[in-house]
Amino acid sequence: MYSLFPVLNIFSRILFAFAFVFVVPLAWAWSEDHEQFRLVWEASMAFAGISGLALWALTRRHTRELQARDGFLLVNLVWIVLPAYSAVPMMLIVPDITWTKAYFEAMSALTATGATALDGLDALPISINVWRCFLQLVGGLGIMLLVVAVLPMLGLGGYQLYKAETPGPMKDAKFTPRISETARGLWGVYFVFSGACMIAYRWAGMSWADAFMHMCTTMGLGGFSSHDASMGYFDSRAIEGVATVFMALAGISFLRYFIMLRSRSLMPILRDREIQTYVGVLLTATVLIASLLAVNNVVESFPEALRTSAFHVLSLATTTGYASTDYTSWPVFAPVLLMFLGCFVSCAGSTGGGIKMVRMVLLIKQARRELVRIIHPRVVNPVTLGGVVLPMSVMTATFGFMLIYGATIMGLTMVLLFTGLDIVTSFSAVVATVNNIGPGLGEVGPASNYGVLGDFQIWVLSFAMLLGRLELLSVLVLFTARFWKK
Repeated sequence: MYSLFPVLNIFSRILFAFAFVFVVPLAWAWSEDHEQFRLVWEASMAFAGISGLALWALTRRHTRELQARDGFLLVNLVWIVLPAYSAVPMMLIVPDITWTKAYFEAMSALTATGATALDGLDALPISINVWRCFLQLVGGLGIMLLVVAVLPMLGLGGYQLYKAETPGPMKDAKFTPRISETARGLWGVYFVFSGACMIAYRWAGMSWADAFMHMCTTMGLGGFSSHDASMGYFDSRAIEGVATVFMALAGISFLRYFIMLRSRSLMPILRDREIQTYVGVLLTATVLIASLLAVNNVVESFPEALRTSAFHVLSLATTTGYASTDYTSWPVFAPVLLMFLGCFVSCAGSTGGGIKMVRMVLLIKQARRELVRIIHPRVVNPVTLGGVVLPMSVMTATFGFMLIYGATIMGLTMVLLFTGLDIVTSFSAVVATVNNIGPGLGEVGPASNYGVLGDFQIWVLSFAMLLGRLELLSVLVLFTARFWKK
């Protein structure tokens, strides 16, 4: 029988370390000078820390080096249990919130989905909005990458965690001799970009508080805002411009930035096939939707249409989910295209969700290969990426992922339809949560939120966010009998 205790022992230390994340909202609560809020954050921090210590005491005799399946189990524990601890202060501070909505909000934050079930964000204490947004910064590149980067003394099997946590099909690529060094490099790049983003938002006219919160949700590509109207609250072209630029940057693999800095050359970015396709798709979609808006007189001029289109294309395609207007009122082609883009545009190794652009590139290359084989059956035409012939294992993994991805979308949509939800809301809500986009269409569009759904529907979509964040297979493998055999 597979033993859980060594994994729980390591998880106990992660939970204890997570307690210190509560320091950030606690600091803002002190600035608010509201004693009752400070007590909530202090109690939440103590609860997480004491729970971690208690679990460690119970499992301290059970230690061993992590195996591959230990990494998958640990990652799932982190992404299932930490949202529960993150939801506790929301339950104690947000008026009339239920546990279902609090957990959904916390899961949405840590998975950088940006699907909210809350109304009245403008009236919430600033510490709660900071907490929601800061969790997206932490969850953007993954809690487990942070653990491997700054807590190598835990004796974690770092490579197993990296493979379970890192998005995209190219998980076996290592860029430094030690995976902890790679993780530290990624977080270093991440925080440099985050600092620049925050300063840019402040320069564009945001307050320091809003600049901090929107920096967290821009770099995490999560899309939470401290205002119900999202980016429309500011009504600022400069702020939308800053968001557009940094969403575009965050949608590119941070691994590529890391390699670029190590090699001191732009070539790792400029020659990358995935990034080239990423830029091409974004430009094409922006011009296409801008033309549609201009022709239908949705906006006053083509330059204005181009600006509005660029912001929303970047927001939805990178799975951020910001909105400055209700784009579901545009000609129906536009919102459907935006949802479609969110399914695949983000690059592997970015903080975005979806199936990742590299998988789409591989599928297109394989389709071309099959077309050539029809005409020339004996031709040698392997699938390549960046001039390198890909092993069949990568293509097999890609096909397997896509099969499960399609089955997951269909299965969860049918579950929501069974509860009585309409087809547009059901399908778009599943697509938006599995791909970590945030807002959907119908009842969960940008002018509404997920709070209109029932408790069971919200739990289904919470599970969908978990599946999307860990790329399906890392979660579903736990439901196989062989996983639990010794």
